[in-house]
Amino acid sequence: MPRELIDRLRAFRREHFPHYQRAYRSLADEGQHPTVLFIGCSDSRLMPQMLLDLAPGEVFMVRNVGNLVPPYDDAHGYHGTAAAIEFAVLSLGVQDIVVCGHSHCGAVRALYRPPPEGARHLTKWLELAREAVLPVVECEDALRRVEQRSVALQIGHLLTFPMVRSRVERGALRLHGWHYHIGSGEVLTLDVARGEFQPLAA
Repeated sequence: MPRELIDRLRAFRREHFPHYQRAYRSLADEGQHPTVLFIGCSDSRLMPQMLLDLAPGEVFMVRNVGNLVPPYDDAHGYHGTAAAIEFAVLSLGVQDIVVCGHSHCGAVRALYRPPPEGARHLTKWLELAREAVLPVVECEDALRRVEQRSVALQIGHLLTFPMVRSRVERGALRLHGWHYHIGSGEVLTLDVARGEFQPLAA
């Protein structure tokens, strides 16, 4: 194991764990009760704990390449993200689901370029965002728009899950689309009525 990781683990035990020790004991004894499911990108620059100033047990998280949501599928298989959505909604009873995309997303940029050789699973996975792609030359402005369009698309995919749609329709579950700009720290939120992203303050 890299020495750096060992040092970080020791620092966690020495400096961070003592601050949350009581909370961790309670979570171990009583289980977790988060009210939010956060679906974010695996990108190392997106750090939900920092973005939301989270304490242990507050948010259930799913992270994958491109913060993508596969449409509901009855077929048997290894559906990691779908299983997490089912667990969060049916077992944890979350009240909000946030799909959080971000600027400078490698997954979105990859949609404009030839797939890496040998990346069969990645190529197939990225098709979940293909519908959001704009038929324009790759440029930063277009990529920002596609990142946001993809977030809206994934919200639509969430609504194909029967347990999600039924709860949304009766007001027991709310869906949110966010777009986080890495360079500025700004978060835009999807205004469904207007079909556009607005600054969080608005």
